Amino acid sequence: MDTLYLAAAGFQAARRLEYLPPADPRHALHGHGFVVRVAAVPGTRRVAFAGAEPAAVQDALHDAVAGWQYRLLNESLRAPGDAALVRDLARRLDGPLESIAVCLRSAPDRGANWRADGSVEVWRRFTLHAAHRLPHVPPGHKCGRMHGHAFGITLQLGLDVATADAELAGEWLQQAWTPLAGVLDHACLNELPGLEIPTSEVLSAWIWERLRPALPGLARVIVHETASCGAVFDGAQHRIWKDFSLDSAVRLRHAPSGDARARLHGDTFALRLQLCAPLDQVLGWTVDFGDVKRVFDPVFRAIDHQPLHEVAGLADAACATLAAWVLRQAVPGLPALERVDLLGDDGSGALVSRRSTASRILLP
Repeated sequence: MDTLYLAAAGFQAARRLEYLPPADPRHALHGHGFVVRVAAVPGTRRVAFAGAEPAAVQDALHDAVAGWQYRLLNESLRAPGDAALVRDLARRLDGPLESIAVCLRSAPDRGANWRADGSVEVWRRFTLHAAHRLPHVPPGHKCGRMHGHAFGITLQLGLDVATADAELAGEWLQQAWTPLAGVLDHACLNELPGLEIPTSEVLSAWIWERLRPALPGLARVIVHETASCGAVFDGAQHRIWKDFSLDSAVRLRHAPSGDARARLHGDTFALRLQLCAPLDQVLGWTVDFGDVKRVFDPVFRAIDHQPLHEVAGLADAACATLAAWVLRQAVPGLPALERVDLLGDDGSGALVSRRSTASRILLP
């Protein structure tokens, strides 16, 4: 299994993107509440004790963005677009951290990612309101009834270009998406050719096929079906995720005496299961979200509203240990389960993956 540690930080900063046309509002001085998420491995000398790895990554991230807090970013970077910022942040983190993946959000609907291989992706998120029903589900399945969602659609475009072009790539995504949105938004998806079985997996591939010719660098189409589940298509593989919330008691056994984390306390954890499987051509999904919830329920009940340090098989209540335990417990019932992400309330945590390549992607 491959383990990376997660951290998050926010900062307030102003910038001018002077390479954009003067009519573009981002050409003038403006500001953002940026949010950054990181997956990485901390240097061993930065880790105070076993189980404190997320805190070490969190500290390194806070140090890296501290110089940008309440500053004009143009003083640090000539052209501080999202892609330039995420590249510079990865450079600042290299050394204190290893195997770094970074996701930067400059606004709720846009940002950029940096991956461990040095590649950069710009992303934009759009919303569409659409109805659908799944025609081949078993009798009584709720998705067999006509219903609908405010779908979130995130498009990620891989880049190997200069900073100015990288910032303009967001406009390419907007231009490519607009005509497709005219077809999908406020529509019944079942009535559109190719979407007769309109699951999130099928929808993500349908969008990919129509955008890829105009966007050869398209890296990923992400469909957020609800606040707790969605699907990803990268042109080759389908993935889905399902989120859960845990309220548990915690005690870190390896924390030194006097450290608050050694005392019995509590946290609210965000738990994400990521699964990868072939598409069922009849049902249109890889794994039914409802089946994921049902099969995972015994594992969930063993750790929700429980003292984690007393759970059988858990050496301690650290995020990485718990994520690995969840993966081992859930895989027999969910063989498609590929990765488990576990975040505490402060955004720090761990991800454990069965494949190293799957651990290098942070979804916006």
